[in-house]
Parts: sequence; structure tokens; C-alpha cells
Amino acid sequence: MTQTPPDEDFDRIAADFQRDYAGIRAEVGKVIVGMQPVVEQVLACLLAGGHALLEGVPGLGKTLLVRTLGEALDLQFSRIQFTPDLMPADIIGTSIVTTDEAGAKGFRFQRGPIFGNLILADEINRATPKTQSAVLEAMQEGTVSVARTRHVLPEPFFVLATQNPLEMEGTYPLPEAQLDRFLFKILLEGPDLAGLAVILNRTTGDSLPAAAKVADAARLMQMRQAVRQVVVASHVTGYIARLTLATHPANPQAPQDVRKFIRYGASPRAAQAILLAAKVRALVAGRANVGFEDIRPGVLPAMRHRLILSFEGQAEGIQPDQVIQSVLDTVPQRED
Repeated sequence: MTQTPPDEDFDRIAADFQRDYAGIRAEVGKVIVGMQPVVEQVLACLLAGGHALLEGVPGLGKTLLVRTLGEALDLQFSRIQFTPDLMPADIIGTSIVTTDEAGAKGFRFQRGPIFGNLILADEINRATPKTQSAVLEAMQEGTVSVARTRHVLPEPFFVLATQNPLEMEGTYPLPEAQLDRFLFKILLEGPDLAGLAVILNRTTGDSLPAAAKVADAARLMQMRQAVRQVVVASHVTGYIARLTLATHPANPQAPQDVRKFIRYGASPRAAQAILLAAKVRALVAGRANVGFEDIRPGVLPAMRHRLILSFEGQAEGIQPDQVIQSVLDTVPQRED
């Protein structure tokens, strides 16, 4: 179990965290209209030290969201446009031949756009699987390997990838191993009538809104450390474990929908994602421990991309969210 700081220290840590979190969210809100649940989920990934995958049709402000986060956090923003002809070296960099003043030749590593703090992998599923896999090591280890040399990426390192729905032409499904590296998969929907009116007013005038700097990289790393200090009771971790195992068809607690429509259930990374997001939520509320109420909001985005449907599930057009909801409805918070 994580050791929590003394009450006085934690109260100060929580107050500072709440202030900066509210500041970041407010600055993002100056530019991004609506999408509050999306912004909160992206911030949960960022503060938990994970990565986020956004799925939605073009034009919903995914690029603007990441760029605005970079401005509010004073972080280095890097955008990679994924296309079918993009090569791995275009992402991680390559070794080039150089000549010194004496005429001697050698190799120098030229860094690619992956060397940044906030990385927007735009339309990641438009690139081939070979290119998609180029970011696997970076997302998991925070390093890239080129010519037998390991290069460490700057901290914090956060990948926010976007993808178009798979029914659109010219897309490649992401490999399961890469999907599992994303803490959350976040679904974007279009604005409502009121939101669209605000967007039109904000974006067609003589000046565009901009986010002010709220925190820097060092402060973000401190906020991530504060999240890790939130404690979790055994009955709470037990509930998360039971939810995760209930997505596996062979598990006795698996509901009927899981046994019928799921081939492989959620990985341990799903449970880690749920718990870390719950810690963020608890800290935002000023609590030193995770409660059951902190768990449910993170279950759908943490699991929806980690479930592999069976043939029957695919044939019937079942959505993972439907199955996950049946798990939430079936698994009790406490064991009998």
C-alpha cells in the first residue's frame, strides 16, 4: 500500500494540486468549447503518466486540444501526421553522416519529432502497422533505440493519438499490443446546438482565444508524484481486480454477455489505468484515499480498447461499451 504523507503535508499537496488542475482546465476551457468529460479524461491520462487515444471524425478539435494543453503547461508540442507513406525513421529519427573540420566522417543521430513532451500522433491509424509500431518503445519505456543506441525521451512524455473510426476508408486497425499501451480510449462526439454557436462566435472574430501558462514540466512531474501518493484500501483494489477478471470469458464471475461476445478480456494494464485514474479523481476532490465512486468513471475508457470481440460479437455488431456495462452491473463492489 502506498504511504501517504502526514495530514498537514497532504492537505497542502492536495490544495496545490486542486489549484493547478482547476487552472489547467480553465485555460483549456477558454479555447475548447464543451467536451468537459473529454478534457477531464485527457488530464487524467496526463497526470497518471499514461497516454490517450482519441477516436472521432475529423474537425472536432483534437489537434487544438493538444496544442492548447501544450500552451497551458508550457510544454514542447510536437505533431506527427500519420500517412500511408510515413516511415519509422520519420518519427524517431535517424543517424546521418557528418564531416568534422578535419574531414573525418562519422555518424550523428538526428532526433525525430517523437522527442517532445506532448506528442500528437494525428490519424495514427492511417499509417501502416510497421510505422505504428515505431512508437511502441517510446510509449512504454520512454526511450527509442536506433543503431543499437538507446535514446531517452524528455519528461514528461505524453502521446495523444487520434484515429478516425475504422469504417472510414484508408485506415489500418492498431495492433492489440499498441492499443494496450494507451491508458484511455476516449470517444469524441460533435457539439450540440449551443456549443456549436459558441464555437462559431469564438473562431470567426478578429481575435482567437489563447491559453495562458499555468504550470511547467517540473510542476507537472510533481503533480504526477502527488497522484502516486493517494492511498487505496484493499477492498477497493479488490473491486477493480474483480471487474477486470470478469471481462474474461473463462472467469466464473463473467456475465453472459462476456461469455458470448468476448474472445479475450482486459489486460492487467486496464486495472492499472482504472486505479491511476481513480487516484487522480480522488486528489481532484481533495481526498487522500480512493473510494468506490472514483472507479466507475474510468472503467469504460480504460477497457473499451482492450477487449477483443469474438466472431459472434463482431457479427452482431456488439460495442465493447455494452459488454463493459454488463460487467459493471453484475460485479458487486464488495465480496459476500
